[in-house]
Amino acid sequence: MTSSWYPQFTNLCDWYTHFLQKSPTRTIQIHVLGNTITANPKNVEYMLKTRFDNFPKGKNFSTILGDFLGRGIFNVDGDLWQFQRKMASLELRRNSIRSFAFEVMNTEIQNRLIPLLACAANNKDEILDLQDVFRRFSFDCICRFSFGLDPKCLELSLPISQFTISFDLASQLSAKRAMHVSSIVWKIKRFFNIGSERKLKKPIKLINILAQEVIRQRRKLGWTRHGGICINKSLFWLLAENPRLAERIRDEANEVLGLNQELTSCEQLRDLHYLQACVYESMRLYPPIQFDSKFCLEDDFLPDGTFVKKGTRVTYHPYAMGRMEEIWGVDCLEFKPERWINKDGVFSQENPFKYPVFQAGVRFCLGKEMALVELKSMTFSFLRRFHIELAHPSHHIPLFSPGLTASFRGGLPVFVREIKSTT
Repeated sequence: MTSSWYPQFTNLCDWYTHFLQKSPTRTIQIHVLGNTITANPKNVEYMLKTRFDNFPKGKNFSTILGDFLGRGIFNVDGDLWQFQRKMASLELRRNSIRSFAFEVMNTEIQNRLIPLLACAANNKDEILDLQDVFRRFSFDCICRFSFGLDPKCLELSLPISQFTISFDLASQLSAKRAMHVSSIVWKIKRFFNIGSERKLKKPIKLINILAQEVIRQRRKLGWTRHGGICINKSLFWLLAENPRLAERIRDEANEVLGLNQELTSCEQLRDLHYLQACVYESMRLYPPIQFDSKFCLEDDFLPDGTFVKKGTRVTYHPYAMGRMEEIWGVDCLEFKPERWINKDGVFSQENPFKYPVFQAGVRFCLGKEMALVELKSMTFSFLRRFHIELAHPSHHIPLFSPGLTASFRGGLPVFVREIKSTT
């Protein structure tokens, strides 16, 4: 087979997407990696709901991320997972927790994010890396909400945080473990303390030091908080490519809340249907987690007829699913928020097994609503004051760096421009 037969892609996920699109069942098996990969919604529902017990995260996954995530809710199965999920669910359902989360986010937006963007806008030649800004924003919010600590990463001076650097590095190096054909490779590296495993030890040590200090402080106070927060920088890349859509978000905000009025509660976001549609559409094309893996406990057959052998890895691929014509239509590659709006102009949910961005079924993301509130609040406040121009508009296709969550290689460099008030 000649090398010209293989398509050329700059992103691994696009390579997988190509072969999944070519497969009649939208499922492929890579035997050398012991991996079955699917973009078939029926298979996703089978794994995440119908036969949930037969497709846990598995010991392999827990081992790969064990040094980084320990025995937390993201990295365990069975009774330990059920207990942690129950505790987190009870916390996140409380109105007081949601109100506190909105207060934290809104304070960070008004006191740090907006002043930083205004400063960049005043210097017309300054290039700002929005990916870095959003990472800092999220990290400040997570630490203040979950731990009661304020790392102040989004101060105007953009201070260097050794913890955030360590966290990102640990995420990247842990993800690389899963890239090895066999786990024995990274385990040998760890045993001899060489290569990437040696690099991983330093950030893990720093993360553990902070975690132990947080636990000590929380025990003194006798309480703790939990939360899941994310920022999808792809939303802003897409809006920069489609400025008319940003204008429509502004128009909707003015109609619903009044001209230049600020958000005062997360309940106000429920009436911003087009903003919600833009958020969902951006994550359809660029999900924060591009694929997720489970391990098959016992021999099984997926609904499309694919045989899955006991002990093998099974991966569902939200990134590829967002590019399937039979799910989203012939315009599936187009950024089209209108596909989420019904005839009454109201945002309409899709089947979560066709759109497993927040997982689905038994293990759906508990932090989903809180993450959406953060993203919509920040987007709302940003777009009412500023618009952005890509610093390198010729780079039409984003390239991704390896990691547990999707990140742009080279960041998202932009120019920030202030919108003149119409009052």
